[in-house]
Amino acid sequence: GCGNGSAGDEPLRQEVEALVSHWNLCINLGGFFVGLFSVTLFGPWSDSVGRRPALVLPAVGMAVQAAVYLLVMYLQLHVAYFLLGRILSGLLGDYNLILASCFAYVADTSDQRTRTFRVAVLEACLGVAGMLASIGGGQWRKAQGYINPFWLVLAASLAAALYAAFCLQESVKQRKPAKLLTLSHYRAVYRLYAAPEHPSSRWKLALYSLAFFLLVTVHFGTKDLFVLYELGSPLCWAAELIGYGSAATYLAYLSSLGGLRLLQLCLRDTWVAEIGLISNISGLVVISLATTTPQMFTGYGILFLSMAATPVIRSKLSKLVSETEQGALFASVACVEGLCSLVATGVFNSLYPASLHFMRGFPFLFGAIILLIPAAVIGWIEIWDSNHDYNHFSDASLSPADG
Repeated sequence: GCGNGSAGDEPLRQEVEALVSHWNLCINLGGFFVGLFSVTLFGPWSDSVGRRPALVLPAVGMAVQAAVYLLVMYLQLHVAYFLLGRILSGLLGDYNLILASCFAYVADTSDQRTRTFRVAVLEACLGVAGMLASIGGGQWRKAQGYINPFWLVLAASLAAALYAAFCLQESVKQRKPAKLLTLSHYRAVYRLYAAPEHPSSRWKLALYSLAFFLLVTVHFGTKDLFVLYELGSPLCWAAELIGYGSAATYLAYLSSLGGLRLLQLCLRDTWVAEIGLISNISGLVVISLATTTPQMFTGYGILFLSMAATPVIRSKLSKLVSETEQGALFASVACVEGLCSLVATGVFNSLYPASLHFMRGFPFLFGAIILLIPAAVIGWIEIWDSNHDYNHFSDASLSPADG
């Protein structure tokens, strides 16, 4: 093993870890369930009143959450107040509503041809922000403790709210006043899947949502485990190598964006997504078998196109619904993403200790096997579509002769 720390500290450390994970779970569950109701309320509402309110509210909510966290730390209040901060943020839509509104905004302002790339640019921004936060935040916390970084969170959230309120152009063309607190918004989300405009859209929406759910669950689940895997034997990585490893996972967002742009020149979006999934599956298989540092980095290298599939699925979903339903659609996608995070934590974090005695990298292999399902789903829909188009085309060419 990689021995460090004395044996006497062990029981205390385990107790602290158990408490932390318990409160983490409570805070995440609280945020998720409150957010579920508010995102599906604000998302469809933004289809009528415009995207700006749906971008300002969650940014204000996140500023409130940061302010509550700062109060807890300065006044040394009970941990339960963290839950209060998270619930207040959840009521205003939280991070998921910002994501939903941003993706809906991109869908409003792009045409069908450029949408996939625009969505991919937005996802790459998430990756770059994550990289800056993990590298900068880690160094800052080491230098000055936990409190100061939260002042940055507060300032950034307020800046985002002000920018959305005063600088951003509204993207919804025909705005109309709409009541916020009404069940019709929830019905709009239900209608997307239950009674869409075209009957074939219903099962495509369901299948693409399933593919998205499995893909994002594997992303979240494996990302959580990389550090644990690298710390343990036989890799025994030090802090510096772990930093490089997490930088490599975030760089995949940028390399996927570049790869997507190049592959789009000669391939349809679907096949770009399939190549992204092949990159993801093979990278995870290599990582699951890695016993040395070069092997681990080879795995990270193979993952260079692993983020190319999610923007394609988001864009495909967006094209299945009308312009006036983008907010409702991306609100439901944001809820699916919130669910992914919970499921990933539950499944992968319990799978890791359970599989340690027979294969340390088993969760990564498990993730790779799961990804075969979205690969099959996306390929099957593409084949169905092209056959359908072909039949439609041949029927059309026959019709004048029949006449």
